Amino acid sequence: MVLDPPLSAPIIGRLTIIGVGLIGSSILRAAKARGLAGTLVAYDGAEAVRDRALALGLADLVAATPERAVRDADIVILCVPVGAMGAVAAAIAPHLKPDAIVSDVGSVKGAVVSALRAHLPANVHIVPGHPVAGTEYSGPDAGFAALFKNRWSILTPPEGTDPAAVQRLAALWTAMGANVETMTPEHHDLVLAITSHVPHLIAYNIVGTAADLEAVTQSEVIKYSAGGFRDFTRIAASDPTMWRDVFLNNREAVIEVLGRFTEDLIALQRAIRWAEGDKLFDLFTRTRAIRRSIIEIGQETAAPDFGRTHD
Repeated sequence: MVLDPPLSAPIIGRLTIIGVGLIGSSILRAAKARGLAGTLVAYDGAEAVRDRALALGLADLVAATPERAVRDADIVILCVPVGAMGAVAAAIAPHLKPDAIVSDVGSVKGAVVSALRAHLPANVHIVPGHPVAGTEYSGPDAGFAALFKNRWSILTPPEGTDPAAVQRLAALWTAMGANVETMTPEHHDLVLAITSHVPHLIAYNIVGTAADLEAVTQSEVIKYSAGGFRDFTRIAASDPTMWRDVFLNNREAVIEVLGRFTEDLIALQRAIRWAEGDKLFDLFTRTRAIRRSIIEIGQETAAPDFGRTHD
C-alpha cells in the first residue's frame, strides 16, 4: 500500500511529534513522504530513541527537550502513553505559541481531555485524536508511512473547540491517507472499549491462561498453536505500558462492556453444556457476517489465513 504523491506545498508550517514510537514515527514518515509540513520536529524522552530518530532521518529537527520541540509549532501531536499525557502537557504548556493545536493519538479520550485541560493554557486549541491503526510492534523502526492509509482517525474535540482547528487537524490526517470521523470523548471510549480494549484484555487473559494451564506444557502451547491462539498472541504482544494505561484510564467503559461480555459468555457456556446447536449456529452465523462486513469496507483482507504470505 502506497501513499499519494507529495503535495505541491506544505499544509502546516511546523509539525511537532512528541514520542517516536510506532505511531509517532509513522506520522513523521507519512508527513515527510507527502511534504505536509514546512518543518518536521521530533522529540522522545529516551535519548536512545532520539538518536535512532536522527539516524533514520525522521525529522528536520530532533529536539533535545520537549520545550525546544514545541517552540513555534503550529500542531503538536503527543504520541505517548495515556498515563503520561498530563506530565508532558505540563512540560510543554509554557512554551506553546498562541493558537497552536495540541492533539494526541491515545486510545482513551475522556482521560486525555481532562489531562490536557488541566495543564494547557486557554490560548491553545485542544483537539484529541485517535488513529485506529497499528501493529504489535513498537519503536522508531516499527513505523511506516502507509500505516494510516484507509484507516479511521477519530477526533474528539471538547465542546466549544474552534471548528477551524478541528478542520485543520482533520486535513492533516486526511492527507496521510486516513478517513476522519468526529465524536464525543465519551462515545469514543465506549466504542473503543468493545472494538479494541476488551478484545485486547481477552487476548492477554487467554494467553496467560494457556501459559498457566498445568495439564498442557508451555512448549506444547507454543508448538501446537493453531490460528486462533496464534492471533491472540499477536494481540497480546502489544506494548505493556500503553495497554496498562488504557485500562486504568478507561475503567468505566471497559467494566461496562466486560459485564455484557460475561453475561453473553455464560449464555454460550450454557448452550454448549445443553447441546443447543441451533443457538451456537445462529451466533456463529451472525459473527461471520460481521467479519465479512469488515472486509467489505476495506479494513481487512479476504486473503486466506489473515493475509499471511506463505513460501
